[in-house]
Amino acid sequence: MNLALFVWRQKSPADSGGLQQYEARDISPDMSFLEMLDVVNEDLIKKGIEPIAFDHDCREGICGMCSQVINGTAHGPQEKTTVCQLHMRNFKDGDTIYIEPWRAKAFPVIKDLVVDRGALDRIIQSGGYVSVSTGGVPDANAILIPKADSDRAMDAAECIGCGACVAACPNGSAMLFVSAKVAHLALLPQGCVEAARRVCVMTETMMKEGFGNCSNHYECQAACPKGIKVSFIAKLNREFIKSLAKPSEAL
Repeated sequence: MNLALFVWRQKSPADSGGLQQYEARDISPDMSFLEMLDVVNEDLIKKGIEPIAFDHDCREGICGMCSQVINGTAHGPQEKTTVCQLHMRNFKDGDTIYIEPWRAKAFPVIKDLVVDRGALDRIIQSGGYVSVSTGGVPDANAILIPKADSDRAMDAAECIGCGACVAACPNGSAMLFVSAKVAHLALLPQGCVEAARRVCVMTETMMKEGFGNCSNHYECQAACPKGIKVSFIAKLNREFIKSLAKPSEAL
């Protein structure tokens, strides 16, 4: 198939950037979207044109690096699918495709389709972990956890930190990401010890990084390639309210 691409090109964070038109020729429907971009880049290099910069790593839908807005939708038209797992059979011969980077104040564009998502890393660094001693593997196996809690914790832990929720939200909110990281630890006994401090420092860091607030548009859930549900945001709010009842020295 042959496609017309309009790709966002931006040389640096200081550059204004803009859409540039390219052709993708002889594309197999079995190619992934990133493989299609590889073909386009090979053609650009042959012509002496700088290739399109885009993020990728595992190309298996796990790392969350392949952050692109395709025809106005984060990760493209297929639900619960990352860009690297989106295949060209979802498009038709002669289609026009618009490809842009994540659009959010907290995600400044570095180059072309590559954005700086370091803000998400800093949220995790602030408290998205367990630092207290919880023993070794045998100790973990000895702790009985209700299946409903373990299943929900695993659902939250599916978050790959791609940032699609932020890019899709009209407020640029990171609350779905933060809620998933807070919830998957708060639901397990190993994470309960630091739960109050964790939710406070992570939400504080989220606000300092310039993310917006949640106003229940549900775009985050629709865009999430792992299907993280907005019910985790309710869990985040409950954990935050619970933390207010803790003495300040416990935080």
